[in-house]
Amino acid sequence: MEIIRRSDIRKALHLLRSNPVVALLGPRQSGKTTLSCQIVRRISGQAHFFDCENPRDVQRLSDPLTTLTDLEGMVVIDEIQRVPGLFPVLRVLADRGGRVKYLILGSASAEMLRQSSETLAGRIAFMEISGFHRENVPSGKLERLWLRGGFPRSYLAKGEAGSFQWRQDFIATFLERDIPNLGLQIPPRMLQRFWSMLAHYHGRLFNASEIGRSLGVSDHTARRYLDLLAATFMIREIKPWFYNTKKRIIKSPKIYFRDSGILHALLSIEDKKGLITHPQLGGSWEGFAVEEAIRVLEIREHQAFFWGVHTGAEMDLVFEKNGRLYGIEVKYTQVPAMTFSIKAAINDLSLEHVWIIYPGTQEYPLSKNVTVSPLSGFSFKH
Repeated sequence: MEIIRRSDIRKALHLLRSNPVVALLGPRQSGKTTLSCQIVRRISGQAHFFDCENPRDVQRLSDPLTTLTDLEGMVVIDEIQRVPGLFPVLRVLADRGGRVKYLILGSASAEMLRQSSETLAGRIAFMEISGFHRENVPSGKLERLWLRGGFPRSYLAKGEAGSFQWRQDFIATFLERDIPNLGLQIPPRMLQRFWSMLAHYHGRLFNASEIGRSLGVSDHTARRYLDLLAATFMIREIKPWFYNTKKRIIKSPKIYFRDSGILHALLSIEDKKGLITHPQLGGSWEGFAVEEAIRVLEIREHQAFFWGVHTGAEMDLVFEKNGRLYGIEVKYTQVPAMTFSIKAAINDLSLEHVWIIYPGTQEYPLSKNVTVSPLSGFSFKH
């Protein structure tokens, strides 16, 4: 079964119209290759595919200028981080103009590719891909997306057992093959212990010293491990919102698993019953909703914040649009109510509007500037 990712296709086509090179970045198995085929089908002209994990294609690209110079239409290069020497060649080809476009796919973040891709500054646009999301699945399947996560093979598996097994295999492959392939020499068992420990910090503040002590490593090493998982799209790190105040604000980042299915696999949650009875139920829903909201809002990682003060008040997501500040609070309840935290955030941050995202189906106002919104229908309307 092929799911057409229409919003991702539209965004990619928009970027391709104004940039000679577009990079689709996201974790392995998130559907980048399938999406690239869907994009190519909507563009007239020839398409040429190269996979940097295929020895034959790597050989063809050993002299990239000769191989790529005379091609026209669309050139797709998969897993480009495996051959960083291609970036200077793409700069030369992009500067020649013509009717050729380059769609490059990578399993490392833009920051991780920065040194290799800096020669393409002004010629390349980055787009993150992280599996299926709300717009790709029927409205009645949102709970399934939450439980299984957005990796296509996990979401589309025939049963819960098959989905859970796929995610376990993915975790093992990621640790034993994908990380070494990025040139990073970290013992797989140590990184798995760290990753598993992070599952219990999901939706909480990251404490490098505390985690480091538990693992028997320095806080600097724990921080390096977190940066690695963030750079490979496994973890989202949300910075605190800073502003002038006499209150003691929280300065540590919060962390979320970007894919709820991977979180559940690390927590040994195999089905809905296991999820509903798990202590991380609320935290899991919060992370899932925050990730979907960030996608709907089309804000980048450095534009997403949370707010918190040591007196206990907090707001799950704070973002800026058109010079105004907005907030999102996530609640796993069928009857969300106004809270002290929401009132404090509105007053302290002068928020224009706050949405309370919940697992229900009806949208309704709680006050003039607070709206209760189901995750299935959340949108930015200001």
